[in-house]
Amino acid sequence: MGRVRRTALAGAAALGLAAAALPGAAHAGEQAPQPVPTYRAAKGAKAVEGQPSTADAPLLEAGNIYEDTLAPGERVYRLVLKKDQSNVYVSAVARPAPGAKVSYGDGIAVEIMNTAGTSCPGSAGSSSLGYNPALVSAAGVRWGVEDHDCAPAGVYYAKVTRTSAKGSDPSPWPLELRVQREPGRGPGGPTAAPSAWPSGTPAALPGTEAVGRTGGTGFNDARAVDAGVWRDELRPGQTRFYRVPLDWGQQLGLSAELAKAKMTKQFGAASGGLVVSLYSPYRDPVMAEDTSYDGKQAGITLEKTPPVAYENRYASDPDVQPVGIAGWYYIAVTMGAKVAEFTEDATPVPLTLRMEVTGTPAKAPAYTESLAAGGFGVGDADRAAAKEGLTAPEAAQAAGKHSAMRVVAGAGFGTGTLLLLVLGGWILLARRGRGATAG
Repeated sequence: MGRVRRTALAGAAALGLAAAALPGAAHAGEQAPQPVPTYRAAKGAKAVEGQPSTADAPLLEAGNIYEDTLAPGERVYRLVLKKDQSNVYVSAVARPAPGAKVSYGDGIAVEIMNTAGTSCPGSAGSSSLGYNPALVSAAGVRWGVEDHDCAPAGVYYAKVTRTSAKGSDPSPWPLELRVQREPGRGPGGPTAAPSAWPSGTPAALPGTEAVGRTGGTGFNDARAVDAGVWRDELRPGQTRFYRVPLDWGQQLGLSAELAKAKMTKQFGAASGGLVVSLYSPYRDPVMAEDTSYDGKQAGITLEKTPPVAYENRYASDPDVQPVGIAGWYYIAVTMGAKVAEFTEDATPVPLTLRMEVTGTPAKAPAYTESLAAGGFGVGDADRAAAKEGLTAPEAAQAAGKHSAMRVVAGAGFGTGTLLLLVLGGWILLARRGRGATAG
């Protein structure tokens, strides 16, 4: 059986996915701009406190989201896993404070270890920052199917490491941890990387009229989108998050454009003024690109993803490995904070996303259980959410209302039927009563 090899994707979030803007210079007599919205934490996240060693490391369980803080150094968490060929993904999302001093030497890494302290083969993932405060995400994996070394049942540890460059702000970062379980695969599945796949720059992204879709602040409230042209807006230092469902066999083509800003200086330019990043359904960086922005126009077109396929996880290319499971893929678009040095911070800049989703959904691999419990796969509800532009909380609320309406409708039908039966009984008894009296 082939062994998965994952190369750490350093710099995938280069120049940052900022959670809040640095204040721009206000004109005389003008009110300072309001801060941009901060990251929306997961509802119901459980508080934990990671330890610097395996001793007393808190337990993390699949299907849950946890919150902690992360200072420079290591934090360790405990996992209790079964020998069921399942793959377990532990993602870590860290958020530097607005205005914190950071650099390319700052970032996080996640790896899975056994009780001997040996890293599970191919388990480590990492990501680094740029020169702005940023959201940074990475994931570690226990490959229960592909790697026999970490397949046995028992205790494992997830180690999250924060690196900090000299002179960077050492203040703790809020940390969000998510544990997802991909069930075991049935017999006869692929065990080697694909030999080739359609790749390259998208040939012709759509040019239709844009439809408004306001992106979220992070993974938890990312706005659903699908193939088409979408319009939003950004301020300096702000990131918008979107999510798109990609089924087995489908590819994503994507571009982002920043239009003209309201200038406060005749000339200006910000390296990394526009950053576009793509993440997997388990929050692992897939690819990222950045470009400078001069306040007039900027655009980025990402390479098409490979078709979503189980065997992609065996590839040596870090842009291919994470595209190995169907589900929600996340898009983050950032305007660099330095753009505020030559534009009016309070005036948002129009953002246009052009997206194509190609490929007919293919048959899923033979899993022993449903993927949906782990937050994977694409179903009818996901496609409906993408069509309607719903965030995950909005989709859950809509599903709850739909279920409640079905209960009410069912109850109403039952009550109405009961009333008709009772009324019919009364009429029958009345008729019988009249007949007896007449006799």
